[in-house]
Amino acid sequence: MDDQNKNLILAVVLSGIVLLGWQVFFPPQDPNASVTATTALETSDGTIALAPTGSNSATVGVETPDSAAPAQQAPRIQIETDLVTGSVSLVGGRIDDLSLKNYTVDLDSEEIVTLLTPSDSADPYYAVYGWGPAGTLPAESVPNPSTVWSVESGNTLTVDTPVTLAWDNGAGLKFRRTIGIDDQYLFSITQSVENTGAEAARLFPYGIVARHGMPDVEGFFVSHEGLIVQNDKNFEKETYKKIAKFDLDPATGTNSVEYSSEENGWIGFADKAWMATLVPEQGQAFKTVAKYVPNGEIFTAEIHMPVQEVAAGSTIESKTYLFAGAKEWEAIKGYQDDRDFYRFIYTIDWGIFFFFTQPIFRVLHAINLLIGNMGWSIIALTILIKGIMFPLAYKSYVSMARMKELQPEMEKLKEAAGDDREKMQKGMMELYKKNKVNPASGCLPLILQIPVFFSLYKVIFVTIELRHAPWVGWIRDLSAPDPSSILNLFGLLPFAPPDPSSIFVFISLGILPILLGISMWLQQKLNPAPTDPAQAMIFAWMPWVFMFMLGSFASGLVLYWISNNTITFIQQYLIMRSHGHKPDLFGNIKKSLRLKKKEGSA
Repeated sequence: MDDQNKNLILAVVLSGIVLLGWQVFFPPQDPNASVTATTALETSDGTIALAPTGSNSATVGVETPDSAAPAQQAPRIQIETDLVTGSVSLVGGRIDDLSLKNYTVDLDSEEIVTLLTPSDSADPYYAVYGWGPAGTLPAESVPNPSTVWSVESGNTLTVDTPVTLAWDNGAGLKFRRTIGIDDQYLFSITQSVENTGAEAARLFPYGIVARHGMPDVEGFFVSHEGLIVQNDKNFEKETYKKIAKFDLDPATGTNSVEYSSEENGWIGFADKAWMATLVPEQGQAFKTVAKYVPNGEIFTAEIHMPVQEVAAGSTIESKTYLFAGAKEWEAIKGYQDDRDFYRFIYTIDWGIFFFFTQPIFRVLHAINLLIGNMGWSIIALTILIKGIMFPLAYKSYVSMARMKELQPEMEKLKEAAGDDREKMQKGMMELYKKNKVNPASGCLPLILQIPVFFSLYKVIFVTIELRHAPWVGWIRDLSAPDPSSILNLFGLLPFAPPDPSSIFVFISLGILPILLGISMWLQQKLNPAPTDPAQAMIFAWMPWVFMFMLGSFASGLVLYWISNNTITFIQQYLIMRSHGHKPDLFGNIKKSLRLKKKEGSA
């Protein structure tokens, strides 16, 4: 077996590992230690579960007031901006109704994506804020999620008009909550407590994102869906199933994990394209908590700020933020740069090859801003990557051309060595050394392409910028497989292709996967077929195996692979020509067809 064929087989093996691997396998002192960090949530039996997080606390259950209206029937304040629409419930002052105007559920649907939903909906998902009592302050002195707030100012929450809610506990403490929103997806929540009584009170502010029931996630290994936590320099993520298996805290009856931050961080829940994340003002100590409440199957991401004391006749306040919306790069990067949200771009799941994935996305994003079409941007990015790798590719193709020139001498060595493999290997090494040929140099570009392939696949799969992004004609969503099908002659026959859940979808190849197979096949034909029958069979089947394997991949990734194969073909052809070796493309095609015909007649 000559070394060029070894390199090609290595390419097959490495690429197979890449594709199959992706398809089959893709895993200081507590500032509130002395207080009862009550986390207030509605449970399935109609109570408010105040789940303390301090080690010396006990769980308290408070009945929901009979006067509290169901969440959707409670008084509400409308939310209206260019990007979002929804409402804030005056029961608990919850942000529990939010939809994203620029995103539809499906490509052909007019229904916009709903992110946050009330507690009496099918899948409750909301943000709630409040104050936890500390010291001798009783729990009934602070508002809970069933507290009905009054509107002090503002009728509709817009970019220009924040709203302020108020509640008086009747015992000297007046609570206010001012909610604002920017022109993207960021809410600001400023909570204050005015003490009109005669004695000081101790309490602490908190924020919670709560999600009821096991979320219906895609469950695909490429994209993380679940908890995301940044506590100072440490980033952690957990799936919902792992959250439900956290160690049980006997004091609270919840499965929970606490994270302490000295200066920076955030916590929230991320889906593939959306997220709801709590961000305190950076540069201060705070505690984040992830919980699973078995009584009601509730997942929570919480922020507990340090205890504050409000003296008689004074006021204290605390400001936090809530990002609730689409994981758009420009918006998230803007919050990191302009508001100093520490490492906020890591709310996007860049994966283990983040050092490749982030730069690749940035370049792709920049190209798309110039071109305005993600499909052409992928092709332009491929040309750029191939240009960067050209010096290595040049050495590889030159080495392969020189190996071609040495083929006659290698055949003579094989005849002279016979079955003596050691003599054969020694003679080959001397031949390589004499002619300054490195047979391994052809492997390097192949190996370097693997992390690039991983990273681009990750970019196409998880970044929202490619969701429903069109290219040309029938390719209306580069993050989805090619919708055309050879089974209905690409729409010429009057019936629909198989549904993605059908067993026939594997053979329902679209135009792009077929072009991929053809591009790989033509690339093969730059060289004669191997003389060994086993090798010849492997190479004959390889393009068509890849065609079927990649048929269900995102069309953006298949487009990249076609572009890569085409550029590789041109580069290899020109380099071989420059070294006096004219590839007999059509001759090699004819030989392969005659060989198949001969095998068929046999």
